[in-house]
Amino acid sequence: MTVNLEVSEGVGTIRLDRPPMNALDVATQDRLRELAEEATRRDDVRAVIVYGGEKVFAAGADIKEMQAMDHAAMVVRSRALQDSFTAVARIPKPVVAAVTGYALGGGCELALCADFRIAADNAKLGQPEILLGLIPGAGGTQRLARLVGPSKAKDLIFTGRMVKADEALAIGLVDRVVPAAEVYEQAHAWAARLAQGPAIALRAAKEAIDTGLETDIDTGLAVERTWFAGLFATEDRERGMRSFVEEGPGKAKFQ
Repeated sequence: MTVNLEVSEGVGTIRLDRPPMNALDVATQDRLRELAEEATRRDDVRAVIVYGGEKVFAAGADIKEMQAMDHAAMVVRSRALQDSFTAVARIPKPVVAAVTGYALGGGCELALCADFRIAADNAKLGQPEILLGLIPGAGGTQRLARLVGPSKAKDLIFTGRMVKADEALAIGLVDRVVPAAEVYEQAHAWAARLAQGPAIALRAAKEAIDTGLETDIDTGLAVERTWFAGLFATEDRERGMRSFVEEGPGKAKFQ
């Protein structure tokens, strides 16, 4: 398989495994969607890591495969391409991308689907599609602009240039830069911590934030209000408030 899902102690790792560069061909895209949907369904997955291995996250699409496609073929395929990445973005659980080496084109777009990005100090990210006479097609024009702002997104997309980890951190493209040998370990620590949290409340927080970014503030506030009130029906809310009153903050053990 070109993508695998491994689950341990509440953390599911979606691992790209298509050596040498984890090129995202059609089969890999489809498998990615399947495993994102599986991670969504599984109760034993409480948080998710997207990881390409120690050397490379994903160096982009399979250009040879794409070169053989004509306009009609890509009209059909482009929706499935976007759907595979959107399935990752819509996992209703905390998702962290552990980025090593290259995260270019579709690889960068995949990292953008995570809630948090931890990058190796040797990582290089970018959207080089313009150098092929194309634009990003798996969400890059939308998610990148929302993350780093339109002018920085246009700089990266118009030029196709790569940014090193320090610049990616400075512009908000990644959230933490660590030594390459520590990327997965730190991603796992982030995910494992959240895997112990209140699952429904985490889902509510993610949905409220993501929905609010796509709509007007009144609609976003309505989503927040609905989730906020709804969480009063959960056992985790009872447990969390009881623990706060009896033991102090931050000591609740959620189920």
